[in-house]
Amino acid sequence: MDKTKKEKRYQRLHKQIRNLIVKSSNNPLSNMATINAVLYHKMETFFWCGFYLFQEDKLQIGPYQGALACINLPSGTGVCHAAISQRKILIVPDVEAFPGHIACDGRAKSEIVVPVYDRENIICGALDVDSKTLDSFDEVDATNLEKIVRLVYFSDNS
Repeated sequence: MDKTKKEKRYQRLHKQIRNLIVKSSNNPLSNMATINAVLYHKMETFFWCGFYLFQEDKLQIGPYQGALACINLPSGTGVCHAAISQRKILIVPDVEAFPGHIACDGRAKSEIVVPVYDRENIICGALDVDSKTLDSFDEVDATNLEKIVRLVYFSDNS
Protein backbone atom coordinates (compact mmCIF):
# COMPACT_ATOMS: atom_id res chain seq x y z
CA MET A 1 0.00 0.00 0.00
CA ASP A 2 1.41 3.43 -0.88
CA LYS A 3 2.19 5.88 1.92
CA THR A 4 -0.70 8.27 1.18
CA LYS A 5 -3.28 5.49 1.17
CA LYS A 6 -1.78 4.01 4.34
CA GLU A 7 -1.82 7.42 6.09
CA LYS A 8 -5.49 7.91 5.24
CA ARG A 9 -6.36 4.41 6.45
CA TYR A 10 -4.60 5.03 9.76
CA GLN A 11 -6.49 8.31 10.17
CA ARG A 12 -9.80 6.49 9.69
CA LEU A 13 -8.75 3.72 12.08
CA HIS A 14 -7.66 6.22 14.75
CA LYS A 15 -11.03 7.93 14.54
CA GLN A 16 -12.89 4.59 14.68
CA ILE A 17 -10.89 3.34 17.68
CA ARG A 18 -11.17 6.65 19.51
CA ASN A 19 -14.95 6.70 19.02
CA LEU A 20 -15.30 3.12 20.27
CA ILE A 21 -13.22 3.89 23.37
CA VAL A 22 -14.96 7.19 24.15
CA LYS A 23 -18.41 5.56 23.91
CA SER A 24 -17.66 2.37 25.77
CA SER A 25 -14.49 2.05 27.79
CA ASN A 26 -12.44 3.47 30.60
CA ASN A 27 -10.43 0.25 30.97
CA PRO A 28 -6.92 0.07 29.44
CA LEU A 29 -7.15 -3.71 28.84
CA SER A 30 -10.45 -3.29 26.98
CA ASN A 31 -8.86 -0.48 24.98
CA MET A 32 -5.91 -2.72 24.08
CA ALA A 33 -8.25 -5.49 22.96
CA THR A 34 -10.23 -3.04 20.81
CA ILE A 35 -7.07 -1.58 19.25
CA ASN A 36 -5.77 -5.09 18.41
CA ALA A 37 -9.04 -6.23 16.87
CA VAL A 38 -9.37 -3.18 14.65
CA LEU A 39 -5.73 -3.13 13.52
CA TYR A 40 -5.49 -6.88 12.96
CA HIS A 41 -8.60 -6.98 10.79
CA LYS A 42 -8.05 -3.72 8.90
CA MET A 43 -4.32 -3.79 8.09
CA GLU A 44 -3.56 -6.59 5.63
CA THR A 45 0.13 -6.83 6.51
CA PHE A 46 -0.53 -7.32 10.26
CA PHE A 47 0.05 -11.04 10.81
CA TRP A 48 0.14 -10.66 14.60
CA CYS A 49 -0.77 -7.68 16.75
CA GLY A 50 -0.60 -7.54 20.53
CA PHE A 51 0.44 -5.90 23.75
CA TYR A 52 3.12 -7.08 26.14
CA LEU A 53 2.82 -5.69 29.66
CA PHE A 54 5.28 -5.56 32.55
CA GLN A 55 4.77 -8.29 35.11
CA GLU A 56 7.55 -8.20 37.70
CA ASP A 57 10.88 -8.50 35.82
CA LYS A 58 9.50 -9.62 32.47
CA LEU A 59 7.08 -8.65 29.77
CA GLN A 60 4.01 -10.86 29.69
CA ILE A 61 1.45 -11.22 26.93
CA GLY A 62 -1.64 -9.06 27.18
CA PRO A 63 -4.49 -8.69 24.69
CA TYR A 64 -3.56 -9.83 21.18
CA GLN A 65 -4.85 -11.08 17.83
CA GLY A 66 -3.18 -13.78 15.75
CA ALA A 67 -1.40 -17.08 16.34
CA LEU A 68 -0.35 -18.20 19.81
CA ALA A 69 2.24 -15.91 21.36
CA CYS A 70 5.17 -16.25 23.71
CA ILE A 71 3.68 -15.74 27.16
CA ASN A 72 6.82 -14.32 28.79
CA LEU A 73 9.62 -12.27 27.26
CA PRO A 74 12.63 -12.46 29.59
CA SER A 75 14.24 -9.17 30.56
CA GLY A 76 16.87 -7.83 28.20
CA THR A 77 15.83 -9.90 25.18
CA GLY A 78 13.94 -9.23 21.98
CA VAL A 79 12.65 -6.23 20.11
CA CYS A 80 10.06 -5.30 22.76
CA HIS A 81 12.63 -4.94 25.52
CA ALA A 82 14.95 -3.04 23.16
CA ALA A 83 12.22 -0.54 22.26
CA ILE A 84 11.34 -0.06 25.92
CA SER A 85 14.94 0.36 27.08
CA GLN A 86 15.63 2.84 24.27
CA ARG A 87 12.27 4.54 24.90
CA LYS A 88 11.53 4.66 21.18
CA ILE A 89 9.65 2.92 18.41
CA LEU A 90 11.69 0.22 16.71
CA ILE A 91 11.14 -0.83 13.13
CA VAL A 92 12.81 -4.13 12.26
CA PRO A 93 12.80 -4.81 8.49
CA ASP A 94 14.17 -8.35 8.94
CA VAL A 95 13.71 -10.01 12.34
CA GLU A 96 16.40 -12.59 11.56
CA ALA A 97 18.96 -9.76 11.46
CA PHE A 98 17.96 -8.39 14.90
CA PRO A 99 20.33 -9.59 17.65
CA GLY A 100 18.41 -11.42 20.37
CA HIS A 101 15.15 -11.57 18.42
CA ILE A 102 12.62 -13.89 20.06
CA ALA A 103 10.90 -16.06 17.46
CA CYS A 104 7.44 -16.75 18.87
CA ASP A 105 6.29 -17.67 15.37
CA GLY A 106 8.83 -18.44 12.66
CA ARG A 107 6.55 -17.02 9.99
CA ALA A 108 7.15 -13.45 11.22
CA LYS A 109 9.60 -11.64 8.94
CA SER A 110 9.42 -7.98 10.04
CA GLU A 111 8.23 -6.17 13.14
CA ILE A 112 7.42 -2.82 14.69
CA VAL A 113 7.28 -2.19 18.44
CA VAL A 114 5.74 0.90 20.07
CA PRO A 115 6.30 1.55 23.80
CA VAL A 116 3.10 2.09 25.82
CA TYR A 117 3.03 4.86 28.43
CA ASP A 118 0.48 5.01 31.23
CA ARG A 119 -1.21 8.19 32.49
CA GLU A 120 1.87 9.04 34.61
CA ASN A 121 4.07 8.77 31.47
CA ILE A 122 5.70 5.57 32.75
CA ILE A 123 6.33 2.77 30.25
CA CYS A 124 4.05 -0.13 31.15
CA GLY A 125 4.51 -2.30 28.06
CA ALA A 126 4.63 -2.31 24.29
CA LEU A 127 2.50 -2.84 21.20
CA ASP A 128 4.16 -5.47 19.03
CA VAL A 129 3.10 -5.96 15.40
CA ASP A 130 4.52 -8.66 13.13
CA SER A 131 4.27 -9.19 9.39
CA LYS A 132 4.94 -12.25 7.24
CA THR A 133 6.68 -9.94 4.74
CA LEU A 134 10.14 -8.41 5.01
CA ASP A 135 10.32 -4.62 5.40
CA SER A 136 6.58 -4.14 5.99
CA PHE A 137 6.79 -1.14 8.32
CA ASP A 138 7.92 2.45 7.89
CA GLU A 139 7.62 5.89 9.48
CA VAL A 140 3.94 6.15 8.49
CA ASP A 141 3.27 3.07 10.62
CA ALA A 142 5.44 4.40 13.45
CA THR A 143 3.79 7.82 13.62
CA ASN A 144 0.25 6.49 13.40
CA LEU A 145 0.66 3.50 15.69
CA GLU A 146 2.12 5.83 18.31
CA LYS A 147 -1.05 7.97 18.10
CA ILE A 148 -3.25 4.89 18.32
CA VAL A 149 -1.31 3.49 21.29
CA ARG A 150 -1.95 6.74 23.18
CA LEU A 151 -5.64 5.76 23.13
CA VAL A 152 -4.93 2.88 25.57
CA TYR A 153 -4.98 5.34 28.47
CA PHE A 154 -7.28 7.84 26.77
CA SER A 155 -9.74 9.82 28.81
CA ASP A 156 -12.00 12.72 27.90
CA ASN A 157 -9.46 14.92 29.69
CA SER A 158 -6.59 13.78 27.40
